Amino acid sequence: MAEKRNGREEVSVSQAAYMEALQQKINNYSSLLYRIAFLQLKNNQDAEDVVQETFYRLVKNRKEFETPEHEKAWLIKVATNRCRDIHRQQIRHPRADMEEVTAYCEMPEQSEALEALVRLPDKLKIVIYLHYIEGYKSAEIAQMLGISVQAVKKRMQRGREELRSMLE
Repeated sequence: MAEKRNGREEVSVSQAAYMEALQQKINNYSSLLYRIAFLQLKNNQDAEDVVQETFYRLVKNRKEFETPEHEKAWLIKVATNRCRDIHRQQIRHPRADMEEVTAYCEMPEQSEALEALVRLPDKLKIVIYLHYIEGYKSAEIAQMLGISVQAVKKRMQRGREELRSMLE
């Protein structure tokens, strides 16, 4: 009887450790995933759904990662794929007002740049965001999005050109 109790206690400790680690991951990555999703979807509720779905898939798969950066890249990939799925169904979702978007800006200059960034096509927007705001290198972005490094560089070039013309 004591063996069964110890086995249950071990499972409870193991589950508690897993839940604590999961909570730490949610604390570390939820705001990043939200910003990525909101930037693509322009809808608060859809962005929150993407974050929730991303962590659900993490729990469901109980995936093991080599490094924290690999884990972060996987979460970003899942979130961007989910955004793409939602985008396909976007007809039934209203778009967010720019007031809602600019509410997240700290300075007025940021809101103008953010408005321009939001207007970029999705393919350009995500690489610009990941590179300039989140600090990823082209090779890392290519791996996350499943495209070539050259495609990432070209999209960044086109995105910069479009942003420049919008902000002039």
